[in-house]
Amino acid sequence: MLVNGKWTEDWQPVQAKDEKGGFVRQISSFRNWVTPDGKAGPTGEGGFKAEAGRYHLYVALICPWASRTLIGRKLKGLEEVISVSVVEPVLSKQGWRFGDYPGATNDPINGAAYMHEIYTKADLHFTGRATVPVLWDKQKSTIVNNESSDILRMLNDGFGDLARNDIDLYPAGKRDDIDSFNARIYPALNNGVYRTGFATTQIAYEEAFNEVFECLDRLETELEGKDFFFASNPTESDIRLFVTLVRFDVAYHGLFKCNLRRLSDYANLQSFCRRMLDWPGIAETVNFDHIKRGYYSISSLNPTGIVPLGPALDELF
Repeated sequence: MLVNGKWTEDWQPVQAKDEKGGFVRQISSFRNWVTPDGKAGPTGEGGFKAEAGRYHLYVALICPWASRTLIGRKLKGLEEVISVSVVEPVLSKQGWRFGDYPGATNDPINGAAYMHEIYTKADLHFTGRATVPVLWDKQKSTIVNNESSDILRMLNDGFGDLARNDIDLYPAGKRDDIDSFNARIYPALNNGVYRTGFATTQIAYEEAFNEVFECLDRLETELEGKDFFFASNPTESDIRLFVTLVRFDVAYHGLFKCNLRRLSDYANLQSFCRRMLDWPGIAETVNFDHIKRGYYSISSLNPTGIVPLGPALDELF
């Protein structure tokens, strides 16, 4: 991680633990918002007006949090408004790295070799992990926001008429339901798989493991007879769920020891994933090679670096 702007050691997945030895995720540091008129959003400062070509998104295709924002960018038709750089899937000793691995890119905006250089460009004395996604302001040469939930929401309504408005990822009449759903699945499932995989004690592992499958069991029942949870199109809740489910059998089931059941054991959830992948633009944001190579490059979980050949994706999706 970075300490006072200096890279301090090889990348480690677990930077903090709770009293039970459970994985604790770093809180995002940059919380400004792009808005149609440049006024301040729910957090942070103002001055980030929606303008075509002004903003750049840094992502990793392995990362579910970053993939939320890629899907939002696709569904809102912002590909020509917000440019994108993709880091390589294999985690280096200095974290996320830009390069020429298939599906990855260099950094044409700042010429960085590593993602942590983007953070120190925004804050010379930054302390913390250099995570993705990052929404970058080319005009101010700084990070607007590095919290995926914020970025997804501002992609929905922060870009005004620059975005497609025929699909609403956060419809007014369903916001309480969406907020409640998001709050429920984040600790138990979205972060629950990480709490399982990165647990450092048996009790922390078992607690997280049970929460993951209790959540999946409940979601399987709730999806009965539905295409999506809150609308006839995907909302941000569907996106948040999908990015975890699409990685489940590929990485979390084996590498993260979430092995009670597979996604393919849940008929409704598996069908939901297929519907999401069939929605125009979403499949373009999913790269199973990056997902597998990225997760299986985590040396603390997979010291040999061997990447499994399975599962059979044509049967799964």
